[in-house]
Amino acid sequence: MVKASFALLKSAAAAAASTGVAKSLSEILVCPLSKQPLRFCEETNSLVSDAIGVSFPIKNGIPCLAPKDGKILGSDADDDRTKSDDAADPASANRDS
Repeated sequence: MVKASFALLKSAAAAAASTGVAKSLSEILVCPLSKQPLRFCEETNSLVSDAIGVSFPIKNGIPCLAPKDGKILGSDADDDRTKSDDAADPASANRDS
């Protein structure tokens, strides 16, 4: 049993070195908020919950799955859109005054 666990950890460490997180580990992990599967994003080196649109970083091969570590995807685009909508809406200028 111990040898099997050691072999699994050793292969997981080798896979983590190449992809950031072991494939077998990424198949087990779920989003701590939605409890839905996570997918690995190579571009951002993070685990993404498509169910709720949150990305969890991977630091030194360790997934940071604390809810406070999650980043909402697309929040920058939403903020920019809201600002441009407010600038185009004359009623919003009246509210600010």
